[in-house]
Amino acid sequence: MSIRVMLVDDQVLLRTGFRMVLAAQPDMEVVAEAGDGLEAMEVLRSTAVDVVLMDVRMPRLDGVETTRRICDGRPQDAPKVLILTTFDLDEYAFSALKAGASGFMLKDVPPAELLAAIRSVHSGDAVVAPSTTRRLLDRFTPMLPASGGEPGLAAVARLTEREREVMLLVAQGLSNGEIAARLVLSEATVKTHVGRILSKLGLRDRVQAVVLAYETGLVRAGGGQ
Repeated sequence: MSIRVMLVDDQVLLRTGFRMVLAAQPDMEVVAEAGDGLEAMEVLRSTAVDVVLMDVRMPRLDGVETTRRICDGRPQDAPKVLILTTFDLDEYAFSALKAGASGFMLKDVPPAELLAAIRSVHSGDAVVAPSTTRRLLDRFTPMLPASGGEPGLAAVARLTEREREVMLLVAQGLSNGEIAARLVLSEATVKTHVGRILSKLGLRDRVQAVVLAYETGLVRAGGGQ
C-alpha cells in the first residue's frame, strides 16, 4: 500500500516541486494539499493521510499549532508530521518537535533524503535526520523550560537499566538495527524495548523520546551522555 502524503505549505511552487518528486515514487501518493494550518485541519477531517509534510511559518494557523492539534491526545491513527523549514536551527521547528512532530528536515534537502525521511517517519523505525534534529535540540533545549520537569524525571526513573540504555542510544540517533549491534541483542528485542519505553513514558514516537532525553538531562546538549 502506498504511503499517503499531504503537503502543507503556503508556497504553491514548493508544493508543486515536492509533489513531482513524490509522484515518481511507486510507494508514495500525494492525496491532499493545503496552504495553511486551518485548511490542513479541514482537509484531514475527510482525507486519510499517513504522513504530513508541514511548513512551520504560514498565515492563519502556523505549523507548530497545526502539529499540536494533529498530535493532541496521540491517537494511534493520527498521521505522522514531518517538519520542513528553511532554517537549520529554527525555534519554530523545535517547538513543532515538542508538539508531536516526528521529524525535522530542511526544504533544500536532496530528494533522496526527503524520500528516506518520509519512509522512516511512516515506519516509525528511526529518528529522521538525526544530525539536523540533534543540532536543533542542542541549540534550543537549554533555552526553554523543560516540559518534562519532575514528572519526566520520575517517568525516566521507572525505566529498567536496559531500557535507559536503549533510550540513550535512541536519543543519539541510532536505529533499531544499530542499537541491536551495539548491545549485542536481536533487532526484535530492541523493538520490544523501544515499545515499552514509549508506553511507560506516554510518548508518541522516538523523536518525542529524544526530546524528553534532552529535557531530563539523560542526554546533555552538545552530544554528551
